[in-house]
Amino acid sequence: MGEHIAPTFPQEIIDEYAALGVDLPALFSAGHLGERMGVRIVEASADRVVGTMPVEGNTQPYGLLHGGASAVLAETLGSVGSMLHGGAAKLAVGVDLNCTHHRGVQSGLVTGVATPVHRGRTTATYEIVITDDQDKRVCTARLTCLLRDAPRPAAG
Repeated sequence: MGEHIAPTFPQEIIDEYAALGVDLPALFSAGHLGERMGVRIVEASADRVVGTMPVEGNTQPYGLLHGGASAVLAETLGSVGSMLHGGAAKLAVGVDLNCTHHRGVQSGLVTGVATPVHRGRTTATYEIVITDDQDKRVCTARLTCLLRDAPRPAAG
């Protein structure tokens, strides 16, 4: 669904993950589902994650952006923010997602912006606002992730 746009991260975060042998931009390419749906992460930090998704290919039978597609975009962006907040020693696992759909979109690109509502030791909650090409709000979502300890590499 188009060219791959590598997400941008602060250099200190890239360095932290690189020291563990993790290619952070590749890790946050939106995953298999996100790739199929054309999700692109264009900016990422624990304070703000921005991503886009085409409406085309992600519609319901009436030709409008599918609410589940908005949920995929929201969960992807909120999960990235949560994982960046947790750092390399944590994994972010979504435990609650809610979405309010405000208006239908038939074409173009939607943009989601995730910002933190709460960032704790064991949970992180992000609000995700999704807008259309005219900057009109399409969906407002909230994602809470549990921050679990990442598995430690086997010795040897």
